[in-house]
Amino acid sequence: MKKSTVRSTIADVARHAGVSKATVSRFLNHRETLLSPQIAARVEAAVTELGYVPSPMAQALKRGRSRLVGLVVADIANPYSVAVLRGAEHACRQAGYLVMLFNLGNESERESAGLRALSSYKVEGFILNTMGHDAGALLETATQGRPVVLVDRLHRGLDVDFISLDNQQAIQQCIEHVLALGYRDLLLVTEPLGIVSSRLERARAFEAFVASSESSVSGQCFESAIDDDAGLVEALKALRLRAAGRPPAVVSANAVITLQVVAAVAQLGWQLGKDIGLIGIDDTPWAPYIGPGISAVAQPTDQLGHLAARCLLQRIGGLDTPARNLLLPGSLKPRGSTIP
Repeated sequence: MKKSTVRSTIADVARHAGVSKATVSRFLNHRETLLSPQIAARVEAAVTELGYVPSPMAQALKRGRSRLVGLVVADIANPYSVAVLRGAEHACRQAGYLVMLFNLGNESERESAGLRALSSYKVEGFILNTMGHDAGALLETATQGRPVVLVDRLHRGLDVDFISLDNQQAIQQCIEHVLALGYRDLLLVTEPLGIVSSRLERARAFEAFVASSESSVSGQCFESAIDDDAGLVEALKALRLRAAGRPPAVVSANAVITLQVVAAVAQLGWQLGKDIGLIGIDDTPWAPYIGPGISAVAQPTDQLGHLAARCLLQRIGGLDTPARNLLLPGSLKPRGSTIP
C-alpha cells in the first residue's frame, strides 16, 4: 500500500489493524508480551504500511520527561546572545536534550509570555538571559519546581545559579590597557542602564577605577539609546573637547555599542587609533576587520553557554546545593583602534 503524505496517527494505525489505540500503545512501548503474536504482527504491519512514526514529544511526556531546555535571551541580534546559545545548545545536545529558544527582542513586556510559552512545552528547566523587569514571572517559574540558571544578568529575589563574565575584571582590563598607551580622557558608552545588572556593574566598575587612578585621568559615562545617534556624536565631540588636543579613548560596554561608536566616529570623519581610541567588551568575528581592527575584551561565550547548560542539567538531575555564582575572566585582544 502506498504511504500517505499526511502524517498518520495512532488512531489510524489502530483502525488499520482492527485493534484499540491502547493495543497499539502497548506495542509501541515494547510491551508485546501483553499481546498475542497474531495481534502484534497485525499492529506491526499497520505501522509499516502507514509509515507511522511515534511523536518523540508524546513519548517523552508519557515517561514524565520532555528532555527539553528553555532558553530565553534578551536580544538574539546581540552577538553575545548567539554565542552563548551556541555553547548551551552544544552541551545540551551532548546530554541528549534539545534547546527551545525564545527571543525577547529587548521588549521587557514579553518576559512573562516567553516563560509561559516554553512552560507549555513542558521544558525541564530554563537558562535565562532576560531584561529582568518581570521578577514575578521569574519567581513563579522557579517555584514551579523547574530549575533556573541565570546568564549575565542577576535578578533580585531569585536565589539560583548565576553564570557571567567577571565584569569588574573586564573593565579593569580595558582601562589598564588604554592608560598604558597614554590615554587619559575616557568615556564609557553603554546601553541605558535601567536595572540590568551587567550594565550597572560595568558602569560602577568604570567609575571606581577612574576614581582610584592618578589625578590626570578623567572619565565619564554616557548612556546611548539605540535611536539617538545624534546624542552619541555630541558626546564624542564633548570628549574630544575635554581632551584638549590629546586623543581620548572610548570604552564600549558591549558589541552593540561598539558598532554605534564606530558609526559615530565615521560620521565625524575621525580615525580610530589616531583621533580617538576605542576598546569594547565583546570580541566578534568582524572586530579585526573594521578600520585598523577593534581592540576588545573577549567574553568566554562558548564556555559560559556550556557552563550554564551543565549547571542546569545537574539541577534537573537532582543536585540540591546552595546557589552557585560563577564569574569567568575575559581576555584582552589589543588591535589598532587603541594604538596611537
